[in-house]
Amino acid sequence: MEDEPVGAVQPGVPVAARPVVRPVAASDEPGGVPCPSCGASNRPERRFCRSCAAPLRPGEQAEPLPWWRTRWPFDRKVRAGSGRLLRGSVLALVIVGLLIAGFLLVPAGRFVVEDVRDKLGGTGEISPTDVSASAAAPGHPAKLATDGVTNTYWGAPKVGDSLTAEFEKPFRLVGVTVHTGVSTKPEAFGRGARPTQADVRITTKDGKIHDKAWTLTDKPGEQTIRTGISDVVSISLVVREAAGQEKGRPIALGEIEFFKRT
Repeated sequence: MEDEPVGAVQPGVPVAARPVVRPVAASDEPGGVPCPSCGASNRPERRFCRSCAAPLRPGEQAEPLPWWRTRWPFDRKVRAGSGRLLRGSVLALVIVGLLIAGFLLVPAGRFVVEDVRDKLGGTGEISPTDVSASAAAPGHPAKLATDGVTNTYWGAPKVGDSLTAEFEKPFRLVGVTVHTGVSTKPEAFGRGARPTQADVRITTKDGKIHDKAWTLTDKPGEQTIRTGISDVVSISLVVREAAGQEKGRPIALGEIEFFKRT
């Protein structure tokens, strides 16, 4: 008897094992939250069932957003993170705008801004349109205090007399400079009376008056007081104290100059 030919043997096809569902013992997580779907107990902090992944609190809703989060550009109706740069930029601009507006509206803020502009900007001398005095010694009228030279002077007969300068247009006054005495030469300076205390009275276009007390050095030379007042229309210098008034000498103000911001 002849042997039968041996045919090709096909490899066996593996059969996947069926998953076995292991019953959850009730003692695995005692006292836990029972799953509403399969009844398995879960730890209180779980949000999904550890056995069937069903939500443990299906009726729970997210807390409502604050009102400002529901307004453009802060609302989140699109995917998380979308528009974050825009929202941040708008918020930053709003904050900066409020700070600048508040700073400029507060008087102290406006004063700081104007003071910085005074220091960074240029200055120029401004001449008054009219100069007058409450009193003047013979031969020493008020106009000699603004004639541009220091060897002539306004002579105040007594303490309390004043010199007033008027201006055609309001301006930003940054400083006032004076030369006291009958001359800038030391040997002649002491031969006349000169103011040592004065009040600078500055009037603005709204009628408000700003008073500044000024202690003057009793020696020849230029002396300046900084002011920093806007919308100035007139300036008065009132003599409060003086030195060298022996023998009825008039109190000499050799020159007064006014400077504005340019």
